Amino acid sequence: MTGKSERAMAARIRLKQLHALYAISRLEAGHGIPDWADGPGFVSITRTEDELSIACLQERVPDPVRQDRDWVVFKFEGPFAFGETGIVLSVIRPLSENGLGIFVVSTFDGDHLLVKAADRAAAVRLLGHAGHTLL
Repeated sequence: MTGKSERAMAARIRLKQLHALYAISRLEAGHGIPDWADGPGFVSITRTEDELSIACLQERVPDPVRQDRDWVVFKFEGPFAFGETGIVLSVIRPLSENGLGIFVVSTFDGDHLLVKAADRAAAVRLLGHAGHTLL
């Protein structure tokens, strides 16, 4: 199944924009979790064998830290069962098909979509056109 009929069957998600600007930072893999990473707002801390990645309010990230700034966050209004399929795909597909860069973070209860602040209006338009609800 492809095209319009596939989109008609795609999941319809309610998304809530968090009202602040966020940064995505990269530290070395062995670096401890810095104090500035924790606090109010959305925070995601992920460690791999290659890096320590932190997404948080950009106002907290010190200037010397390697970072990509000016992201907005959309929270998927869930929770969603682990077995549900197509949730994230239904949101990222219209954005990626139209050339918008994205960063997705999944948690136990839900997902968060980050898009560049400069792409916010286009993301809202594309998500609405895809049948999603922006709160």
